[in-house]
Amino acid sequence: MSEFYFIRNILLLPLLEGTLITIKLIALSIPLGLILGILLAVGRVYGNKLISSLCAAYVIFFRGTPLLVQLFILYYGLPSIGIFFSPLTAAIIGFILCSGAYHSEYIRGAIQSIKGGQMMAAEALGMSRVQAILYIILPQALRRAIPGCSNEIIYLVKYSSLAFMVTLIELTGAGKIIASRYFKYTEVFLVVGIIYLLMVSVITKFLNMLEKKLEIPGLE
Repeated sequence: MSEFYFIRNILLLPLLEGTLITIKLIALSIPLGLILGILLAVGRVYGNKLISSLCAAYVIFFRGTPLLVQLFILYYGLPSIGIFFSPLTAAIIGFILCSGAYHSEYIRGAIQSIKGGQMMAAEALGMSRVQAILYIILPQALRRAIPGCSNEIIYLVKYSSLAFMVTLIELTGAGKIIASRYFKYTEVFLVVGIIYLLMVSVITKFLNMLEKKLEIPGLE
């Protein structure tokens, strides 16, 4: 069996199906993880003592434990107490919870880099604290957090390969099955690596364009 025949007629279709699952996985995880990160960051900076402490504890747990362990708890551990998730759902929840913790640190740092006088000025103009956060603080903070959050998004694309450990047949899982069946690990995972590289390159290009478009004058 020639390598070209193997790649074209045997490998590409399963990898394409796995790639679509991976895209679905990251397409749902990225925006929801970012939203969670924003909420956690705002809670830590502007919440009362209880809320701030709970958000901090959340971040410590999800940044301090391996993502794989979190996925195992969601998929293999929770059924023992009657909570069941499909592989896709468990993977999405795990990625959202983990990436949200990392996003929150980037966004929290960006919020704290904004001078406190802006909040005082907004309140002096009659804006509520919530309005000041939504319309004054967050738009600036999110711009400043783009580089850090971009890194987390890229990491998430690569971390998506861990979904195979909870039986989700995404890109890496599809490659592992084909490689085990035909004993062509080098060829299979070379193609898998190229597909990940293409996905990361496209996302990186988009994020760089977004950062350039939203950069704050004088803070390039």
